[in-house]
Amino acid sequence: MTNYYYSSNPDVEHKEKKWNFELLGNNIHFTTDNGVFSKNTVDFGTRVLLETIDTNLDLDNKKILDMGCGYGPIGLSIAKAYPNSQVDMVDVNELALELAKKNAANNNINNVEIFKSSQYEDINETDYDLIITNPPIRAGKDVVHGILAGSKQHLNSGGSIVAVIQKKQGAPSAIKKLNEVFENCQTLNKKKGYFILQSEMIK
Repeated sequence: MTNYYYSSNPDVEHKEKKWNFELLGNNIHFTTDNGVFSKNTVDFGTRVLLETIDTNLDLDNKKILDMGCGYGPIGLSIAKAYPNSQVDMVDVNELALELAKKNAANNNINNVEIFKSSQYEDINETDYDLIITNPPIRAGKDVVHGILAGSKQHLNSGGSIVAVIQKKQGAPSAIKKLNEVFENCQTLNKKKGYFILQSEMIK
Protein backbone atom coordinates (compact mmCIF):
# COMPACT_ATOMS: atom_id res chain seq x y z
CA MET A 1 0.00 0.00 0.00
CA THR A 2 3.03 2.29 0.20
CA ASN A 3 2.85 3.29 -3.43
CA TYR A 4 -0.58 4.93 -3.38
CA TYR A 5 -0.84 8.69 -3.85
CA TYR A 6 -2.49 8.94 -0.42
CA SER A 7 0.37 7.21 1.42
CA SER A 8 3.05 9.16 3.26
CA ASN A 9 6.06 8.02 1.23
CA PRO A 10 5.02 6.46 -2.07
CA ASP A 11 7.55 3.78 -3.01
CA VAL A 12 7.92 4.65 -6.68
CA GLU A 13 10.54 5.00 -9.36
CA HIS A 14 10.87 8.73 -9.92
CA LYS A 15 10.01 10.01 -13.35
CA GLU A 16 9.38 13.73 -13.31
CA LYS A 17 7.16 15.32 -15.93
CA LYS A 18 6.86 19.01 -16.73
CA TRP A 19 3.82 20.55 -18.39
CA ASN A 20 1.66 23.69 -18.38
CA PHE A 21 -2.04 24.08 -17.73
CA GLU A 22 -4.30 27.12 -17.68
CA LEU A 23 -6.32 27.47 -14.48
CA LEU A 24 -8.32 30.51 -13.37
CA GLY A 25 -6.87 32.53 -16.23
CA ASN A 26 -3.21 31.80 -15.51
CA ASN A 27 -0.83 29.49 -17.31
CA ILE A 28 0.77 27.42 -14.56
CA HIS A 29 3.93 25.34 -14.95
CA PHE A 30 3.70 22.00 -13.17
CA THR A 31 6.31 19.41 -12.30
CA THR A 32 4.79 16.05 -11.35
CA ASP A 33 6.10 12.55 -10.71
CA ASN A 34 5.04 8.96 -10.23
CA GLY A 35 3.27 8.48 -6.89
CA VAL A 36 1.00 11.52 -7.10
CA PHE A 37 -2.63 11.80 -8.17
CA SER A 38 -3.28 12.77 -11.80
CA LYS A 39 0.36 13.25 -12.79
CA ASN A 40 -0.23 13.79 -16.54
CA THR A 41 -2.80 16.57 -16.48
CA VAL A 42 -5.14 18.42 -14.13
CA ASP A 43 -8.01 15.98 -13.57
CA PHE A 44 -11.50 16.85 -14.73
CA GLY A 45 -12.97 17.00 -11.21
CA THR A 46 -10.42 19.62 -10.14
CA ARG A 47 -11.16 21.69 -13.25
CA VAL A 48 -14.91 21.65 -12.56
CA LEU A 49 -14.28 22.48 -8.89
CA LEU A 50 -12.14 25.51 -9.73
CA GLU A 51 -14.52 26.82 -12.41
CA THR A 52 -17.42 26.46 -9.97
CA ILE A 53 -15.89 28.24 -6.99
CA ASP A 54 -14.54 31.01 -9.22
CA THR A 55 -18.09 31.63 -10.46
CA ASN A 56 -19.95 31.14 -7.16
CA LEU A 57 -17.68 32.39 -4.37
CA ASP A 58 -15.74 35.53 -3.54
CA LEU A 59 -12.16 34.28 -3.17
CA ASP A 60 -10.43 37.63 -2.78
CA ASN A 61 -8.74 38.47 0.53
CA LYS A 62 -9.72 35.14 2.08
CA LYS A 63 -8.01 32.54 4.24
CA ILE A 64 -8.23 29.23 2.41
CA LEU A 65 -7.21 25.63 3.13
CA ASP A 66 -6.57 23.18 0.29
CA MET A 67 -7.04 19.79 1.97
CA GLY A 68 -5.23 16.99 0.15
CA CYS A 69 -3.40 19.38 -2.15
CA GLY A 70 -1.32 16.86 -4.13
CA TYR A 71 1.20 18.66 -6.35
CA GLY A 72 -0.88 21.81 -6.00
CA PRO A 73 -3.31 22.55 -8.85
CA ILE A 74 -6.14 23.79 -6.61
CA GLY A 75 -4.25 25.79 -4.00
CA LEU A 76 -1.66 27.24 -6.36
CA SER A 77 -4.16 28.33 -9.00
CA ILE A 78 -6.29 30.09 -6.35
CA ALA A 79 -3.22 31.73 -4.78
CA LYS A 80 -2.01 32.91 -8.19
CA ALA A 81 -5.41 34.31 -9.21
CA TYR A 82 -6.08 35.89 -5.80
CA PRO A 83 -2.77 37.26 -4.49
CA ASN A 84 -4.50 38.98 -1.53
CA SER A 85 -5.66 35.62 -0.20
CA GLN A 86 -3.62 33.31 2.02
CA VAL A 87 -3.73 29.65 0.98
CA ASP A 88 -2.59 26.82 3.24
CA MET A 89 -2.00 23.54 1.42
CA VAL A 90 -1.71 20.19 3.16
CA ASP A 91 -1.30 16.56 2.17
CA VAL A 92 -0.11 13.33 3.73
CA ASN A 93 2.10 12.50 0.72
CA GLU A 94 5.60 13.94 1.21
CA LEU A 95 6.51 13.59 -2.46
CA ALA A 96 3.40 15.56 -3.45
CA LEU A 97 4.31 18.27 -0.92
CA GLU A 98 7.84 18.57 -2.34
CA LEU A 99 6.36 18.97 -5.82
CA ALA A 100 3.79 21.53 -4.58
CA LYS A 101 6.61 23.59 -3.03
CA LYS A 102 8.63 23.36 -6.25
CA ASN A 103 5.56 24.37 -8.30
CA ALA A 104 4.89 27.35 -6.01
CA ALA A 105 8.49 28.54 -6.44
CA ASN A 106 8.51 27.98 -10.22
CA ASN A 107 5.34 30.06 -10.60
CA ASN A 108 6.44 32.84 -8.20
CA ILE A 109 3.54 32.13 -5.85
CA ASN A 110 4.37 33.36 -2.35
CA ASN A 111 1.00 33.60 -0.58
CA VAL A 112 0.96 29.89 0.30
CA GLU A 113 2.04 27.70 3.21
CA ILE A 114 2.59 24.07 2.24
CA PHE A 115 2.95 21.47 4.98
CA LYS A 116 2.21 17.88 5.96
CA SER A 117 -0.98 16.93 7.76
CA SER A 118 -3.00 13.75 7.85
CA GLN A 119 -6.46 15.25 7.51
CA TYR A 120 -6.62 17.99 10.19
CA GLU A 121 -4.06 16.46 12.56
CA ASP A 122 -1.49 19.26 12.24
CA ILE A 123 -3.85 22.14 11.49
CA ASN A 124 -4.26 24.55 14.38
CA GLU A 125 -6.12 27.31 12.56
CA THR A 126 -9.86 27.53 13.22
CA ASP A 127 -10.76 30.56 11.11
CA TYR A 128 -10.64 29.52 7.46
CA ASP A 129 -13.11 31.22 5.13
CA LEU A 130 -12.96 28.27 2.75
CA ILE A 131 -11.79 24.69 2.94
CA ILE A 132 -11.60 23.16 -0.51
CA THR A 133 -10.96 19.53 -1.35
CA ASN A 134 -10.81 16.97 -4.09
CA PRO A 135 -10.67 14.17 -1.50
CA PRO A 136 -8.68 10.95 -1.99
CA ILE A 137 -11.60 8.67 -2.82
CA ARG A 138 -9.39 5.58 -2.97
CA ALA A 139 -8.25 6.12 0.61
CA GLY A 140 -11.76 5.02 1.60
CA LYS A 141 -15.00 6.42 2.91
CA ASP A 142 -13.69 6.95 6.46
CA VAL A 143 -10.97 9.29 5.21
CA VAL A 144 -13.29 11.17 2.84
CA HIS A 145 -15.97 11.61 5.50
CA GLY A 146 -13.27 12.55 8.03
CA ILE A 147 -12.19 15.38 5.72
CA LEU A 148 -15.77 16.58 5.26
CA ALA A 149 -16.81 16.37 8.93
CA GLY A 150 -13.51 17.60 10.36
CA SER A 151 -13.73 20.84 8.43
CA LYS A 152 -16.34 22.16 10.87
CA GLN A 153 -13.71 22.68 13.58
CA HIS A 154 -11.58 24.84 11.29
CA LEU A 155 -14.06 27.21 9.64
CA ASN A 156 -15.07 30.78 10.42
CA SER A 157 -18.68 31.59 11.00
CA GLY A 158 -19.94 32.02 7.44
CA GLY A 159 -17.05 29.98 6.06
CA SER A 160 -17.68 26.94 3.92
CA ILE A 161 -16.30 23.64 2.73
CA VAL A 162 -16.49 22.88 -0.98
CA ALA A 163 -15.73 19.39 -2.28
CA VAL A 164 -15.81 17.60 -5.62
CA ILE A 165 -17.01 13.99 -5.61
CA GLN A 166 -18.24 11.80 -8.43
CA LYS A 167 -21.75 10.44 -8.10
CA LYS A 168 -20.57 6.85 -8.52
CA GLN A 169 -17.72 7.38 -6.03
CA GLY A 170 -19.87 8.49 -3.14
CA ALA A 171 -21.49 11.89 -3.79
CA PRO A 172 -24.85 10.77 -2.31
CA SER A 173 -23.27 9.59 0.97
CA ALA A 174 -21.11 12.75 1.09
CA ILE A 175 -24.25 14.88 0.79
CA LYS A 176 -25.80 12.90 3.63
CA LYS A 177 -22.68 13.36 5.79
CA LEU A 178 -22.50 17.12 5.14
CA ASN A 179 -26.18 17.53 5.95
CA GLU A 180 -25.60 15.59 9.16
CA VAL A 181 -22.63 17.74 10.24
CA PHE A 182 -23.64 21.21 8.98
CA GLU A 183 -27.40 20.75 8.56
CA ASN A 184 -26.97 22.21 5.08
CA CYS A 185 -25.50 21.05 1.82
CA GLN A 186 -26.06 22.45 -1.62
CA THR A 187 -24.91 21.19 -4.99
CA LEU A 188 -23.24 24.15 -6.66
CA ASN A 189 -22.66 22.33 -9.94
CA LYS A 190 -22.96 18.95 -11.64
CA LYS A 191 -20.92 18.03 -14.69
CA LYS A 192 -20.38 14.59 -16.25
CA GLY A 193 -21.18 12.85 -12.97
CA TYR A 194 -19.05 15.17 -10.82
CA PHE A 195 -20.86 16.96 -8.01
CA ILE A 196 -19.53 20.18 -6.47
CA LEU A 197 -20.89 20.24 -2.91
CA GLN A 198 -20.89 23.13 -0.46
CA SER A 199 -21.78 23.33 3.21
CA GLU A 200 -21.68 26.55 5.19
CA MET A 201 -20.72 27.16 8.79
CA ILE A 202 -23.70 28.83 10.42
CA LYS A 203 -23.06 29.62 14.07
